[in-house]
Amino acid sequence: MRRLALALVLVPLVTGCGGGEGGSDGGTLTIYSGREEEIVEPLFEQYEKASGTKLEVRYGDSAELAATLAEEGDNSPADVFFAQDAGSLGAVADEGRLAKLTEEQLDRVDERYRDPEGQWVGTSGRARVVAYNTDELQEDELPDSIAGFTDPRWKGKLGVPPTNASFQAFVTAMRLSAGEDEARTWLEKIKANEPKFYEKNAQIVEALAAGEIEIGFVNHYYLGLLKKEQPDAPVANHFLRAGDPGALVNAAGVGIVEGTDDEGAARDFVDFLLSDEGQRFYPEEAEEAEYPLVAGIEGPEGLPALDELKGPDIALGDLGPALKRTLELLNELGYTS
Repeated sequence: MRRLALALVLVPLVTGCGGGEGGSDGGTLTIYSGREEEIVEPLFEQYEKASGTKLEVRYGDSAELAATLAEEGDNSPADVFFAQDAGSLGAVADEGRLAKLTEEQLDRVDERYRDPEGQWVGTSGRARVVAYNTDELQEDELPDSIAGFTDPRWKGKLGVPPTNASFQAFVTAMRLSAGEDEARTWLEKIKANEPKFYEKNAQIVEALAAGEIEIGFVNHYYLGLLKKEQPDAPVANHFLRAGDPGALVNAAGVGIVEGTDDEGAARDFVDFLLSDEGQRFYPEEAEEAEYPLVAGIEGPEGLPALDELKGPDIALGDLGPALKRTLELLNELGYTS
């Protein structure tokens, strides 16, 4: 990680990042990104062009990068953690590895999508959905709760990504909202239905299109990614009822690594992600069509409005501290072992 040659002054959020007066100007910033390269690389390129700062990005699974940050401690080369889900951000914050953000940064986003302790902030929203093969199923055949998929009729027809951070966050949300016993029972019954395990959500929607499975537990935007490659793919999204654990609306987000030598540039990067320009990236340019979280930026076309979606009654900030027990449970029940 290189030191910046000059002191950096934070650009006001209302102007966004522009690399002009008061912004980042040159130097290098190291990002640990749990967001996939093909999804966020165009956004990173926009920032580099606007700021003059070069980004050195380490891509990986959000949960694995969170563990890496904890292991590296004060010796980590990372300046910023850009994660796929609030659970991974919360886990790093719980280890004391994230610095406080400014009130101005936090206030850009509704309190549902930021850390109550101010150590991370959401940058985009994603809803958990049940994707299904439309050649095999009609939507009215599907349960309106994630609990319904424990029925034996779904045996051999389910696709699950147990090592994926978003799935792990969903299980954590179930533990927090429905209780440990109910979450364990759900996992045991799903396992009894002999699901096929996949590493990534994208693999699940591809398997749905190929007829390998009929049901997949994924984030909403993977359908859009699939349709760009296979416009006629027989796959659709099913949104579960309000308040259901399977209707979790999670947030991808960002935090500044405690002890970074490039704090000014790191804060400038966070400002950019929360600027109108950074937020418009999601509905207007991003392949995955996530929900922008800053007020006044319209969401993706063809999807329910973000304020119409309601997941379980939990705080996203509670996902991180509870993640460790979820990982233990998944391992114990044979999902990740």
